[in-house]
Amino acid sequence: MLTKLKKQIQQMLTSQANVANKIGLTPNKISTIGFILALASAVSFTLTTPQYSWLLILAVVFLLASGFCDTLDGIVARIFGQTTVFGGFYDSILDRYADAAVYVAIIVAGLPNHVWGYFWGSVWGLSALAGSIMVSYTRARAEAVGIKMESIGIAERAERMLILAVFSIIAFFWLPALGYGIALLAVLANFTVIQRVVYVYRTLKKKAAVAA
Repeated sequence: MLTKLKKQIQQMLTSQANVANKIGLTPNKISTIGFILALASAVSFTLTTPQYSWLLILAVVFLLASGFCDTLDGIVARIFGQTTVFGGFYDSILDRYADAAVYVAIIVAGLPNHVWGYFWGSVWGLSALAGSIMVSYTRARAEAVGIKMESIGIAERAERMLILAVFSIIAFFWLPALGYGIALLAVLANFTVIQRVVYVYRTLKKKAAVAA
């Protein structure tokens, strides 16, 4: 959903891309920095308690900084002709580990449990984690057979990061809010998987009909 907005933001970040290139930051280096920032966000989530709820703000700062790097690496690659197959592969792998680290941290910290209890809090957390991974997997599998998946689905990575950031900020004031945010992410992510499965099915069916 935010794909069009992301493209506009990419155009606005040209100056930052120039600065990054001048100081020697390659797309792969930027991807690595983004991954490290995601790990810092995960650590902040892990250490969050009702007494240390301010760590949620730190987690959001690191999370959004990681998202910024995830956008910047692609801009630098395109502007300066540094796009490579390995670079795209490397970035994708780090993104998956980054997503997993953040969700695992939230589950380990028991943050969804404040509203759902231990069992259902874990279920919602694991469902959000699985949905997040499967959204990316369905795109990879679809594009492997020549079906473009960009902007297909209600909750791509940018949307999920934004939702998590918003609910984390709310949770700074009212900690149970993050549990509701995780439940929402679980529903939206898995619904996005269904959307993509349906889209691929219909696309392949149309191609089969045309070929016949």
